[in-house]
Amino acid sequence: MPQPVEVHSLLSEFDVFLFKAGRHFKLYEKFGSHELLINGVKGVYFAVWAPNAQTVSVVGNFNGWNPHAHVLNVRWDSSGIWEGFIPGLKNGEVYKYHIHSNTGEHLEKSDPFALLTEIPPKTASIVATTYFDWNDSEWMFNRREHNALDRPMSVYEMHLGSWMRDPQDPDRFLSYTEIAERLIPYIQETGFTHVEFMPIMEHPYYPSWGYQITGYYASSSRFGSPQDLMKLIELLHEHNIGVILDWVPSHFPGDAHGLYNFDGTHLYEHADPRKGFHPDWQSYIFNYGRNEVKSFLISNAFFWLDRYHIDGLRVDAVASMLYLDYSRKAGEWEANELGGNENLEAVSFLKAFNEAVSKYFPNVQTIAEESTSWSGVSRATFNGGLGFGMKWMMGWMHDTLAYFKEDPINRSHHHDKMTFATVYGFTENFMLPLSHDEVVYGKQSLIYKMPGDEWQKFANLRSLYLYMFTFIGTKLLFMGGEFGQTSEWNVNQSLDWHLLDYKPHQGIKKFISKLNEVYKSYPALYEKAFSPEGFFWIELDDRNNSVFAYCRRGHDLENDLIIVLNLTPIVRRSFKVGVPHAGQWELVLNSDDVNFNGSGVRVRDVVTADRMSWMGQDQSIEIDLPPLSGLVFKRKLG
Repeated sequence: MPQPVEVHSLLSEFDVFLFKAGRHFKLYEKFGSHELLINGVKGVYFAVWAPNAQTVSVVGNFNGWNPHAHVLNVRWDSSGIWEGFIPGLKNGEVYKYHIHSNTGEHLEKSDPFALLTEIPPKTASIVATTYFDWNDSEWMFNRREHNALDRPMSVYEMHLGSWMRDPQDPDRFLSYTEIAERLIPYIQETGFTHVEFMPIMEHPYYPSWGYQITGYYASSSRFGSPQDLMKLIELLHEHNIGVILDWVPSHFPGDAHGLYNFDGTHLYEHADPRKGFHPDWQSYIFNYGRNEVKSFLISNAFFWLDRYHIDGLRVDAVASMLYLDYSRKAGEWEANELGGNENLEAVSFLKAFNEAVSKYFPNVQTIAEESTSWSGVSRATFNGGLGFGMKWMMGWMHDTLAYFKEDPINRSHHHDKMTFATVYGFTENFMLPLSHDEVVYGKQSLIYKMPGDEWQKFANLRSLYLYMFTFIGTKLLFMGGEFGQTSEWNVNQSLDWHLLDYKPHQGIKKFISKLNEVYKSYPALYEKAFSPEGFFWIELDDRNNSVFAYCRRGHDLENDLIIVLNLTPIVRRSFKVGVPHAGQWELVLNSDDVNFNGSGVRVRDVVTADRMSWMGQDQSIEIDLPPLSGLVFKRKLG
């Protein structure tokens, strides 16, 4: 006969009430495995939700994987929670749950709340702790100064397993500790304000890039322990670098040890495949209408913000959550109760998630990867929005890359692609992304999207970056883009760091460093990044010359910046540009500078405005425009 484990519970009746109501946001303190001392005896407490199980037992090396050795106790309150205390166990024990389902199945499942797992392809959970003696109190106290919507945010998006490998053994991943040693000086040199890690939760299939998660509460053991990751984050904070984490509440894989069919039934996912199966990714969609699932997901967001001091969550594939007909043909989806295609349960979940994060972690950001025209993604929930802090500006990204791919001789016919973004640019708090998705699957690297010979490709890329960093919104650039990676991103190998032996690539990297310096130094570029008061076009119709001019403005009008782009390989001498203020204007940045491997066409450092109205402005300046370039001018004060 099965032998039950000792009765013990970390879950109060109130905990269970909140869990079942979808309002328990720290389940990681109660569920999973926890090393405890009870009545002078050390052991491990286990708790798992499996309401459709006949029995649940803990199996591992400690009992020979015998499903009859340590059977958990089901709670009396019909919550479906199984729990118990096993004396003698400790951190480091490998285990799974053996579930005998009411359907008759015998399943071996990893712990949904495991804090650590075996290194894939092994799949067992490991009893672990996330205790860490943090030393980043100064950062945490001042975090608003780094994360606020009126502060500069320049994000370096990276994949830990392919950013850099061991130079002596290209097949070996660097550890979290080794990454810290290399990443921090690199981010300091290039000047980004934040790093964004693609998903670091445990995922069995490495080529999924981390987006097919089975261990939502476990940092990937491929790179080290939870404490090793925490140390990496702490060191980033100590050097004033914020950390954003990719978070994936949109879907999960069907691996036998994971969440799918967890207790022999569709516990975490919808039973109806029209709602519960994702055709694009061959994965399963969370049942956002189930309160226990809502508690699981919001607790997971809290877990990374709480235990790992994460400064922001970039929420993946939000559009796939919002629409019942996302990537589905007629007959493959079912309308909501109002007859529409909106997933009302997902909408409710996203609002609850953002409200909870905003309340308990007011100085972090949530950022939506949302590719449609859904209204109010970054509007507060009390104003009818979803409550995100920012939204990726996918339209800007597609239009901008389409424009820059064109040969300059054709750009006059595509001029509006560069200006259209301001038609809708202030309807949301937009982040401008040049992300991993744009450099895979035959899309080419950013440098090879650019037309022309080698010099023109690099000149175009510098102009693109100057436009991006001086346009509205915040900024995100995927790793490799900062030095002109030539090959598409390959998750199975390191970036091509050897390219930095060559001057064109050195020039791009120097330029990114300078761009970040300028972006952080001039409030006009960030104080009103999401407001029409912070931007206006000076020249948006000069399609014949492919010239654009605009003004960026912060709180102090005296500190306006003027940006001029010449997106043809023609030098334009004595080009007249309207400016909003009289006096002298000083050159801040020239993408064609020889320091960045530019052509070195001379541009005067200081020009004086004439009292001649031009381009709708009361004054104007005459400047020389280098080929395929961008220029930034500021008022010379004093």
